Order: sequence, then C-alpha cells, then structure tokens
Amino acid sequence: MKLYAASGISRRVILVLVLFLVCTGPPLKTAECRESEYFSIAKNIELLGDVYRKVSENYVDSIDTAEFMYAGIDGMLETLDPYTVFLDEKESVELGELTSGQYAGIGVRISEIAGEVYIVSVFEDTPASNAGLRVGDRIERVDRHVVKGKELDEVKNLIKGPAGSQVTLTVGRYGQKKERRFRLARREVKVNSIRYAGLFGNVGYFDMNTFGNRSADELSRAINEMHAAAMIRSRSMNAVILDLRNNPGGLLDVAVDVTGLFVDKGSRVVSTMGRDSESEIRYQTPRAPVAAGLPLAVLINRNSASASEIVAGAIQELDRGVIIGDRSFGKGFVQSVISLPYDCTLKLTTAKYYTPSGRLIQKEHDWTGGVRKVLEREEMQDDKEIFYTRNRRKVYGGGGILPDIRVDGYSMSGYEAALRKAGMLFRYANKYRALNDTLPGSGIDRKAMMADFERFLESEKFSYQTEPEVLLGEVKQSLQDKHEGSSSKMDALVVSLENEMKLLAGKQKSSESETIARALEQEIMRHFDEDAARRSGVERDPVVKKALAILQDSSKYRKILRP
Repeated sequence: MKLYAASGISRRVILVLVLFLVCTGPPLKTAECRESEYFSIAKNIELLGDVYRKVSENYVDSIDTAEFMYAGIDGMLETLDPYTVFLDEKESVELGELTSGQYAGIGVRISEIAGEVYIVSVFEDTPASNAGLRVGDRIERVDRHVVKGKELDEVKNLIKGPAGSQVTLTVGRYGQKKERRFRLARREVKVNSIRYAGLFGNVGYFDMNTFGNRSADELSRAINEMHAAAMIRSRSMNAVILDLRNNPGGLLDVAVDVTGLFVDKGSRVVSTMGRDSESEIRYQTPRAPVAAGLPLAVLINRNSASASEIVAGAIQELDRGVIIGDRSFGKGFVQSVISLPYDCTLKLTTAKYYTPSGRLIQKEHDWTGGVRKVLEREEMQDDKEIFYTRNRRKVYGGGGILPDIRVDGYSMSGYEAALRKAGMLFRYANKYRALNDTLPGSGIDRKAMMADFERFLESEKFSYQTEPEVLLGEVKQSLQDKHEGSSSKMDALVVSLENEMKLLAGKQKSSESETIARALEQEIMRHFDEDAARRSGVERDPVVKKALAILQDSSKYRKILRP
C-alpha cells in the first residue's frame, strides 16, 4: 500500500469497501463499541443499496447505472476532504504513471493554446526528439483521429499506447503549407523529476517537480553529476539550492529519502498519526547523506505541498538549511491507495503529517460547503502555537511551512497574463523559430523584436483591456440593458473615463515593455533550447538571487540557523 503526501459497478463495491475499512481500520476500544459500529455500518449499507435499487428501477427516465453509482461514491467522499477520491480503471492507470514517472509514449508534453493542440516540450532521447518533432509543432491528427475539437486528455490518451506499438502524428509547422507526418514507435518514457540542474558559480541548483518512485535516486545522481561538472571546471560545488516551488508532492517514503540526502542517517523526518492516538509512525532517514555539510537553501511557495512540505519542515527543524520563499500550501493529509474490484482504486486519507517538533502541516480549510457534516471533530493547530527547531529557533503551527526568509516570487502583470492566456508569446516565438535556423550570436535585437511583436499582435487582432476598462464596459452595458435613457452628462462622463483608461492602459503597457521583452526573449529561446531557457529564467529569478546571496555569505547563513 503506497502512502501519498495526497465499467459497471454495483453495491458489491460499496460492501467490499466498507468491510475492508472495518476490518483494516483502527481498533475500537470495546466489544460493545465494535458491535454498535458494525450494526450501524450494516444498516446503512442496506439503506444505500435500497435507495440505489429503487431509483435505478423506478426513476422516470432510464439511468446509466454505472455512472449513477460513481456519482453516489463521489457524493459520499465529497463530505470528507478533496484528497479522498475514487478512481476508475483509467484514472488508476494514470495514478500509477504519475507515481512511477514512467509511461509508454513518444516523449512530448502537449497543451491547448488558442483552440489548437501544440507540442510545448520534447524530452531528450525519446522517439519524439529522435524523429525531429519540436516545440511549437501543432498536432493535427493522431493516426486517423482529427485532434481539433477533442479534449486534451483524449489527445494524450491517443498518443499513449503499449510499448512497441506504432503511432502516426500529423503536425503543422509555422510557415510551412505542407503538413508533416511522423511515424513513431512508442516506448517506455521515463520522466526525470529533476526538471533542471545547473551550476551557478559554486552553487548547485536543482529544480524538483515531483516525488515519484525514483526521485531520490535522480536527485542523488544529479548532485553527484554536478560535483563532477564542477571539478571539470577546476572548481567545487560548495552549496546547494533545492527548488520545491510548485511541487505538489508525492510519496511519503520518497520525501524521507530526499531529506536523507542532506541530513545525518537516523534523523527523524516526519511522523504520521491516524484516528487512533496509538497509530503514530515515525520515519527516519535510512542511509548516510550525499551532500553532508554543504550549505543548503530550500525554496518553497504557496503551491509547494505534501512531500515538499515534509522535506522543507524537516530541513528547517533540523537546522540543516534555510527555507526561502512563501508559506507553503498546507497539505498534511496522508493518503493510502487501496485496490478495489474491477481495477478501481480508492485514495483514502488515513492519517496526518507532523514535523519532527510536532507541527501539523495541514492548514484548516472549509471543504464541506453545505453538505451533511459527517466528521465528528477535526483537530487543527493555532497559527500562533510555538514549536522549536534543534537550535531552539521558533517556528509556528497553523498549517504549511513558514519560510525563514520571506521573498516574493515573480508576479505576472495583467497584461502579460492576458498575452499568455491568448498564446501570443508562444505563437510569436513559434513564428520566430520558423524564420530563423539559429539564435543570433550577439543576442536578439529587443527593439526590433518588440516592434515586430506589436505588428504580430495587430495581425492577430489581439486586444487588451485593463480590469477598470472591463468594469466600465459592464456599466455601459447595464445602462443600455435597463433602458435608462440618454443623458448627455452621463455619455460625456463615460467617454471621458474611456479615454482616460486608454491612456492609463497605454502607460501600463509601456512601463511593462522591458518585462514583456524578457519574457518573449525567454520563450523564443525555449523553442530553440529548453535547458538554456530554463537557465535564463533561473538567473533572473528573485528568489534564487536571494538564496545565492545568503549561501555565498557564510556569516549570514550561520546567523539564520544559529541566532
């Protein structure tokens, strides 16, 4: 049974599920309590089965009985927490792929942009990269299936298939009238959880985006490779940045192993506790570290969850490294994966995470939203509750991990967000890549690029409205809909406001010109070389800059950990 840091089916599934939970759940205190619990469960199973049967047989319209049962299961689980979910056969397979970081396919990541499906990333040494597919290729057909109009998940499933089987992709490439056809043999694709690793001065940077079965080994290998790369350049890697921002987590034991790469063997990393207070399990690092003694910074943000929080919490409380960024998400529920009949799966919350000092990672949330209250109680910590690290530094409860140093990450403006949502940066970069075989050795001429980009936006009829402009438009529409009548003063006021807002929008766009130019330049670079684009992004990242500054100042680093 794995622990996560988060066909027709009948009433037999519910019966098997409930009996499983009764037989494997925490023991009740007395025989009388057990008898009462069993009676209540049996009574409610019978009631549930009767309701299901009566509705299925007598409802005025015919019912898809499988979907009706799935809806019933989903309805029950919605009264608990968003991490307790029922997975059908297809979803169970996807969970396995996510955990293993391995699937049978061709090695691309796709996304829907402006109503079209594009390849947005190509993994190295895969059928896709070897065949010459590249970022920006627009997928038209998968075998004989036309892609346009299909859901993205459906397209992904068409591309995947058994290892060794063949798939034909028909793609369009910007500036080329003739479509290209690629016939590829699917094979096992291993997605490395270390999205990027690089040496910045004497500091090794490692961007880790998940906690799958192989993640600890992949990080260990990346650290050793970075040591070797530094030696080739006649220097040493003398500090580490582990970037866990936007990492949603994964397997609990992997989080323990990742922490173990940096802390002493036998260090306590996390404990879990279920419904019964005697069910506590403590997890310790099983082997010697590979980066012992190297100054360490762990980067987190509000999207760092689950296993990411286990690592950050342990590193912080063992005073092994400095935590930098924003408060983490606060997902401290443990999910056990339970197999059900017909290849279905139940991902069930069975315990909570606690850091070595006893902090509860789970943040208090209101999930029930008006449904029946089925939880008898929920124990949470106050955000003013004080805990202590090994060096007696104060840390606080209340859910999530509060960083030692708060640094805001890059915040996207409304204009840039609108450009990205419409796919303008991606599509312009695609155009640039089609017209240029290589990037200029002296760098892109930004002034010429931005002028051309403005012409591109005009040709695509892209328009941007600030939030005040949108609100003013709604006011105008409301006045027209309600037939309030014409008022010269009102009309003049609206026109004046429109003109003023256009001026402000123009000033905003002008003030953001440099930011948009950098973002566009990086997107263009990504179409040529994904690793180079990632490095460029890391170099400009304000959180990484702060981490580098602290790691390169040994006295400041020591002062944070030993105040």
